[in-house]
Amino acid sequence: MSHTSRRWRPVRAAAVLAPLAIALSGCSFDTKNISGMGFPKDASSVNDISISLWQGAWIAAAVVGIITLVLLLWPAVFHRASASKGEFPKQTQYNIPVEILYTVIPFIIVFVLFYFTAIKQTEIVDKTSPVKHEINVNGFQWSWQFGYPEAGDKAVVTGTPAQPPTLYLPQGEKVRFTLTATDVVHGFWIPAFMIQMQNLPGETNKLQFTANKLGEFPGRCNILCGRNHSQMLFKVKVVTPEQYQKYLDSLKASAA
Repeated sequence: MSHTSRRWRPVRAAAVLAPLAIALSGCSFDTKNISGMGFPKDASSVNDISISLWQGAWIAAAVVGIITLVLLLWPAVFHRASASKGEFPKQTQYNIPVEILYTVIPFIIVFVLFYFTAIKQTEIVDKTSPVKHEINVNGFQWSWQFGYPEAGDKAVVTGTPAQPPTLYLPQGEKVRFTLTATDVVHGFWIPAFMIQMQNLPGETNKLQFTANKLGEFPGRCNILCGRNHSQMLFKVKVVTPEQYQKYLDSLKASAA
């Protein structure tokens, strides 16, 4: 095999493996047998949309990392014998095909990731589909206030740093959240549901999704909002629709 052919071997390997990274960087695929990579599957309607993108991005990163590692180790391993004899490969100032390869492939990967991210983001922030429930979420230094309009204007739960509030959600029923802030910018974040949106003073944000799994999940502010930011916590409790209705009834009775 000629010296030129050996020199191009790693480039050919990269050219063969790169399309795999491109394909995995955003395409939807069967995620049932793949780890959620830090996130629970099927916890919410947002997880249903985002999990494949999250998994694909990590897998693509792993493939790109492996290709990069191979290309870095290739000269160290396969030219070691020659170097020990004082023989060095021909030195070139540049290699146009290689430079095109490592410029075009990352650009394509970024484009694919951007494309699928934009599609999934559009689904996540959809505000036009019908919802069954409404909840108001107000952030303030340094806790949360949850209002349930279905139970009346006075059906409000206000927390404190010492006693974080609980946000009740009905399983399997879509809820629209109206997000506001009293003082500074806060971040309404439920990590297990793969969802976050800002609470802005003087502005109103809307967010809607469906909680799929019964249970309790931590929530917090993920934007530095002041001295006690770390204490700005809340708990999400997903209950059956019947239990949720009973909770609304209890709020209505206590506000009467």
